[in-house]
Amino acid sequence: MKIIEREISQAQVDALVQNGVAPLLARLFAARGVQSPQELDTGLQHLLPPSGLKGIEAAAQLLAQAIAAQQRICIVADYDCDGATACAVAVRGLRMLGAQHVSYEVPDRVQDGYGLSPAIARRVAAQGYGLLVTVDNGIGSIAGVREAQRLGLQVLVTDHHLPGAELPTPEAMVNPNQPGCSFASKSLAGVGVMFYVLLQLRALLRERGAYAAAPQPKLDTLLPLVALGTVADVVRLDTNNRRLVDQGLLRIRKGHMPAGMRALYQAAGKTWQQASTQDFGFALGPRINAAGRLADMTIGIECLLTDDFGQALELAQALDRINRQRQHLEGDMRQQAFALAEGLCQDSGSAPAAISVFDPEFHEGVVGIVASRIKDRLHRPTFVFAASQAEGKTHELKGSGRSIPGFHLRDALDLLAKRHPDVLLRFGGHAMAAGCTIRMEHFERFSSAFAQVAQELLSADVLTRCLHTDGALPAEFRHSAVVEQLNLQVWGQGFEPPTFSEDMEIVSQRLVGEKHLKLQLRHQGEVVDGIWFGRTEPLDAWEHLAFRLDINEWKGERKVQFLVEGALQS
Repeated sequence: MKIIEREISQAQVDALVQNGVAPLLARLFAARGVQSPQELDTGLQHLLPPSGLKGIEAAAQLLAQAIAAQQRICIVADYDCDGATACAVAVRGLRMLGAQHVSYEVPDRVQDGYGLSPAIARRVAAQGYGLLVTVDNGIGSIAGVREAQRLGLQVLVTDHHLPGAELPTPEAMVNPNQPGCSFASKSLAGVGVMFYVLLQLRALLRERGAYAAAPQPKLDTLLPLVALGTVADVVRLDTNNRRLVDQGLLRIRKGHMPAGMRALYQAAGKTWQQASTQDFGFALGPRINAAGRLADMTIGIECLLTDDFGQALELAQALDRINRQRQHLEGDMRQQAFALAEGLCQDSGSAPAAISVFDPEFHEGVVGIVASRIKDRLHRPTFVFAASQAEGKTHELKGSGRSIPGFHLRDALDLLAKRHPDVLLRFGGHAMAAGCTIRMEHFERFSSAFAQVAQELLSADVLTRCLHTDGALPAEFRHSAVVEQLNLQVWGQGFEPPTFSEDMEIVSQRLVGEKHLKLQLRHQGEVVDGIWFGRTEPLDAWEHLAFRLDINEWKGERKVQFLVEGALQS
């Protein structure tokens, strides 16, 4: 591992401090590219205007027509947290704006797979809907859109995924990544795209006089859901996304959130009064995602839709149980997958440029999580495959991939498909995460071709894990009040949480739980508690450590502890 200290412009730091930003925060923000205090103003008036999204005017008109005609509207969602929150935002928002008949359909991960398929289109049409709206999917649903239109449905696609060579032809389509869209934030999550569509729809209805006699609906009440889906989908937290997330967090900390989110906080043992992006990524998001992985995402969506706290709590507790099942299943799978991946490394003498693993016992619902764990351990683009459980498709493997910085996963799959057109049955995704389907007999061909593409595109520097840090932590900032202040900020993908690094003496070390290293560290003359999760090998007497700040509460005492992320290679 290389530990690289971020470069900081002292002039930018000074400018932020002069405008009232606390010194440590000024340093951290400047290191992440913030150049002016205006970028830190999260007021809604600073959001990028909806008009920048290609197709959004047509989308608003389509929805306005459906509302005026009292058409039945069906939301076709995805089965992850972004899809679930986008669905809840769509249903809640459209009802607020006057839609009388709004419901949803969520694909089954096993039987339907991802996106709007012809089979789902037929199900929606059979239930008498007039308008079909996709959220967090649809940009690749050529056949599904065509089938829906053949059956008389109008289709609105809202998505954020990267498009393929061919695009669907719905009545309207909103996706910041579609060709010809000039919207500055290409990193909107699916839930963010749907929120923007609702903003445009409200503006259109306002122009038509819908709110002449009554106040317009407050769509900002949906921002807690937008924040949750944005963080959980690990999209880049650019300035616009940070504003959306921060506005959601501000409302949650005041207790203004859907009953389901409050219930999820309770089920996860978290306090919403100190809501943070970490809660979304590691507590609420995984519980919602677990439903789509192992059960039925309807449970997650209903939890976010109900206004009855009792019902919400029952659903949140069900999600918590499913998540525990997911953790158990993932643990068993992860060990087997690690063994397979490390076997590949032993066979070649070193880790190959990319890793693909498959075992007949793997469960397709958690392949993405396991791929992420292998990627983190070996710092290699990784695909994990499981046999499809869908009826009539047991000869197929479903794979989920995770990548490292500097390797665009979807583009790599596109190149692989051009070289081996018979290997990939379907694929799609982002730079850092993607999915694909192959025939079982083609696994070895995929594995070899994927590793070959990575070998060609990745340099030795990219294949070396680098941890960017914010340098040494001044001792005066080693206090719980500072940690609490840091936790209130919006951190995440592309705006990484603070990580510090410096030489420290290892005063004591011992294993806890058989797999974590409990430490006492001498930091600038003072002994501080530390822990390195997942580390079992002992450390030297002195180490250059990278660490994050945390607060450990024990018997009513709150003490700062260091969460060790890595050590400089000697």
